[in-house]
Amino acid sequence: MVTTAPTALEAELLALAGSVPDPELPVLTLAELGVVRGVRVLAPGKVDVELTPTYTGCPAIEAMSADIEQVLHDHGVAEVAVRTVLSPAWSTDDISAEGRRKLAEFGIAPPRSHAAGGPVPLSLSIRCPHCGSTDTELLSRFSSTACKALRRCASCREPFDHFKEL
Repeated sequence: MVTTAPTALEAELLALAGSVPDPELPVLTLAELGVVRGVRVLAPGKVDVELTPTYTGCPAIEAMSADIEQVLHDHGVAEVAVRTVLSPAWSTDDISAEGRRKLAEFGIAPPRSHAAGGPVPLSLSIRCPHCGSTDTELLSRFSSTACKALRRCASCREPFDHFKEL
């Protein structure tokens, strides 16, 4: 299979699809979350969008697809097909640096990065997004969504979500 570089139109449509806010974490766009994998123009007015969920069975995938379809329809694309692509699997390393910054600013501890080229953290501690302390404790393995855990900081006593590493 030969892969070609995206056209200017495909890049524009990818940016539009990526600008959609995540339905569960509206502080992030789908591009910052790293779930929009590509856009291909199949014919005039007909596009295919590849979307990878944060985990198999993610309940937000339908809302993401509908929101992508809407933003592309609003841009004049008549036929939009959003396909769920499971390989390669999404990982928390797909979250952009800007996405990680926004998570912390929003009060959610971003996942630790295990991206190639960077050091693998040896500590299991999670930094509090409110005061920066690493003296935190797990309250629940699941929070408002399955991809987050609920933690509390022992220093400032504030509860916070932690986006779990995958």
